[in-house]
Amino acid sequence: MRILLAEDDPLLGDGLRAGLRQLGFQVDWVRDGAAAARELRAEPYAAAVLDLGLPLKDGMDVLAETRRAGLTMPILVLTARDGVPDRIRGLDVGADDYVVKPVDLHELAARLRALVRRAHGQPQECLRAQGLVLDPAGHTVQLAGAEVALSSREFDLLHALMLNAGRVLSREQLEQHLYSWGQEVDSNAIEVHIHHLRRKLGTDTIRTVRGVGYLMPRDA
Repeated sequence: MRILLAEDDPLLGDGLRAGLRQLGFQVDWVRDGAAAARELRAEPYAAAVLDLGLPLKDGMDVLAETRRAGLTMPILVLTARDGVPDRIRGLDVGADDYVVKPVDLHELAARLRALVRRAHGQPQECLRAQGLVLDPAGHTVQLAGAEVALSSREFDLLHALMLNAGRVLSREQLEQHLYSWGQEVDSNAIEVHIHHLRRKLGTDTIRTVRGVGYLMPRDA
């Protein structure tokens, strides 16, 4: 899944970006509040990690502006501001979670996965549809109890479709989910990944809605 990281500390930001990428996230990193506000309005991120002490625009102001604009993507505040009044204000302004630095990387990833699941109405850790069980934390997929080997792109694509089961996703939406800044996207990349998934999971697992996109049907 693609997330926005807003952190001005170069060492911490670089470490978080590298670590979250190793855990399966596509990470776009900005270093000031003005850039964070701009990107949150422009791109459909699955979630955001937002520091509060950002230059150019304070993170609390970014959070408030984002919510006033009607944007609902999950936002996790990651900050050194550990006072109870700061926590209360952050949550009241619109943060979905408030975490004080330092934080364990695996805990941060787990909190992000939980926020994204809840935002899509998926309360369980593992996603289920069409006989598939996808475990985002373990990065595994099972079909009828047998594990299926997928590439990282195939896994991310299937994850997006299962998170949005019953909803058609366009090629552009899937590209935005799979690729972060600077990654080259072939014109037929999504079609190729869909072809490989159907070959491994069954031709009826993912449906094509002609002229619109792709659909993972909900279980009856």
